Amino acid sequence: MYEAFDVTKSVCPVCLRTIDAEKAVGDDGYIYLTKTCPEHGSFETLIWEGGIVDYLKWDSAPGGGNAPDRTVPVKDGCPRDCGLCEEHESAGCCVLLELTKRCNLRCPVCFASAGEGSGEPALSEISALYDMLMERGGPFNIQLSGGEPTLRDDLPEIVRLGRSKGFSFFQLNTNGLRLADEPGYAHMLREAGVSCAFLQFDGLRDSTYEALRGRALLDTKLRAIDSCAAAGLPVVLVPTLVPGINVSEIGEMLRFALSRAPQVRGVHFQPVSYFGRCELKEPETRLTIPRILREIEAQTDGAMKEADFAGGGAESAYCSFHASYKRLPGGALQALPRRSSHCCCTKSCDARDFVAGRWGAQEHADAGEDAFDRFLREANERVFTVSGMAFQDAYNLDLKRLRRCYINEADPERGMVPFCAYNLTSLDGKYLYRR
Repeated sequence: MYEAFDVTKSVCPVCLRTIDAEKAVGDDGYIYLTKTCPEHGSFETLIWEGGIVDYLKWDSAPGGGNAPDRTVPVKDGCPRDCGLCEEHESAGCCVLLELTKRCNLRCPVCFASAGEGSGEPALSEISALYDMLMERGGPFNIQLSGGEPTLRDDLPEIVRLGRSKGFSFFQLNTNGLRLADEPGYAHMLREAGVSCAFLQFDGLRDSTYEALRGRALLDTKLRAIDSCAAAGLPVVLVPTLVPGINVSEIGEMLRFALSRAPQVRGVHFQPVSYFGRCELKEPETRLTIPRILREIEAQTDGAMKEADFAGGGAESAYCSFHASYKRLPGGALQALPRRSSHCCCTKSCDARDFVAGRWGAQEHADAGEDAFDRFLREANERVFTVSGMAFQDAYNLDLKRLRRCYINEADPERGMVPFCAYNLTSLDGKYLYRR
């Protein structure tokens, strides 16, 4: 039995039809999204492993983001009018540029179904995408993605081109294989202007990588981190969390990351979402933000506490969590104050600056650095971030959340498409947007 307390809209996981949905309290006291498709029946999905008081409190701070600078008219309604449409409530923070469909892995949990095709935009098309993004409110933080972006030999040129057009933060979303295996490659990317490596890192056991990536990769990941360290390229570890596979490794991953700070700036958890080429079946109990935070506190023996974390401000609070810590002498951690009850910022432009400041390489970390620059750099390097993003799939999509999304995919035909809409996949593997 479910007791509804709020209404929204979602999609049918089978046909992706937009349908009415309710947020409701289940018999276990947890929060569920319930919906019924007139053709394919009813669906109930766990969205919050906590009570209604905690659920509502998570989004209690004032905020709301800021509207996009440029929108397209609403025709068919959310989630089918992206570009962004007039109903969208948040300007962009980070935009993904998918540089290739090629990949040197074939992960069973790939949201982009990478490796299933060989197409990639020419440099002239990428230039046009940069121009489009600047017209729509840039400069955004740019995530270079794919496929595996390091398979493009012109990647440094792509970064330099973006910098010439006014973009300043470039995050490389990578499996790390080329960083690990090609001497000097990390240094080449750092010189071209890559700000940080957003490194796929699922644990500290080869068995974890065999389950999630199809092969043993731990040594490769460690060598990739070493290569970035030698090049002065900051690293953020990005684990995909899957129930029954690597949730028990959360504490180990955090301790490892701290042992490699300040080169490793933080850990960004991504609980698995059931879209793209996800070969896993949706479990009866999926990972939610409260569950992850409880695991963080338990597995760090209270060094990191649930109370240290808060949801987003520019995006929906139910999409993310974040805490920042100051590393003290001797290895202790001091939680930095949260802003209100949100993690950082209520405007997308502030969120861009926050991410760039926490994760990016400092522009003056070399010969031209003065005393004040050095003070700021060293202070920033003592900060360690723990964050996560709970993406939405066809089971748990809440259009109220989607309208606040500030992570977008750059699309040459539609402009900017929210990440979760772009990757939305029906049960038979058909995408709503992705070609």
